[in-house]
Amino acid sequence: MTEQPVRSSRYPGFGFDVLARDAESRARLGRLDTPHGALMTPAFIFCATKAAIKAASPRDLRAVNADIILANTYVPFFSMGDDTKMFMDCGLATILICSLLLSVWTASISVADEIEGKTAMTLLSKPITRRQFIVGKYLGIVQGSLLLILISGAIFFVFTYYKFGYDYRESGKGSLELFNWTAVSWAPFEIPMPLENRLNASLQILPGLALIFMEMTLMTGVSVAISTRLPMLVNIVSCFAIFVIGHLTPVLVRSALKDQVFVKFVAQLLATILPSLDNFNMSAAVATGKVIPADYIGLSAVYCVAYALAAMLLAFILFEDRDLA
Repeated sequence: MTEQPVRSSRYPGFGFDVLARDAESRARLGRLDTPHGALMTPAFIFCATKAAIKAASPRDLRAVNADIILANTYVPFFSMGDDTKMFMDCGLATILICSLLLSVWTASISVADEIEGKTAMTLLSKPITRRQFIVGKYLGIVQGSLLLILISGAIFFVFTYYKFGYDYRESGKGSLELFNWTAVSWAPFEIPMPLENRLNASLQILPGLALIFMEMTLMTGVSVAISTRLPMLVNIVSCFAIFVIGHLTPVLVRSALKDQVFVKFVAQLLATILPSLDNFNMSAAVATGKVIPADYIGLSAVYCVAYALAAMLLAFILFEDRDLA
């Protein structure tokens, strides 16, 4: 009995015909029709899911008369399972680095360069005190960096919303609509509503953006304080060193050499004087898929405000007797 060929109504041009079967097993000979040509099955198929065929050369492909190569239009970011998490982690890290570079660079230009170029003396000849000068510069830098975080965060929010649905489909869990069209009483047409699981994935970046803003605010205060006495290059290098050590202080304190008195003293000294920037790191929360609690964000905000105020007080002291002539 001849089997009826299978044709796809959803994907025009695709079909499958069973040409022969083995009476003693489940083996069969078939033909898979595609818009680009026909493929006889069973067939040896090269997989290029990672955008490259690493196990064979083009000569090998021609030698085995390969009829088809399986390749994805979109290349997975890192792995099939954790692409969204890695995307979120890298995106938040990018926003953090960009905002810190902007704040440190702007502090060096607007404070250190104006002092060296005698522009600050012109500003202070007006009814503006030195403390008002420092506070104004600090708030202006924070405002500019905040605008950068808001714009890049909004774009990143949209990309995360789309990325979750794409990875959901690529992992074989099915497809997710981009929006859920819902009828409302106050509109004569359906309006698009975000899907809950897509939206929840995007909302996970909001605590990270808040922590990035806190870290930027803290480092801006440090950069402004350093800029009152040191030139731009020294300020950038110093802020970079503080950033690296600030993220490593928990590791230094918990080091295996903590039993040595000198190492323990230096680690505790750095952890006390320098900001503990690792408190604003949410990589572990993103990797485990956990939500950062509100009380943790609140305590981080208190620490940020306290250290930023201390940095501003230090800036007042350093700039109070600075010779501007």
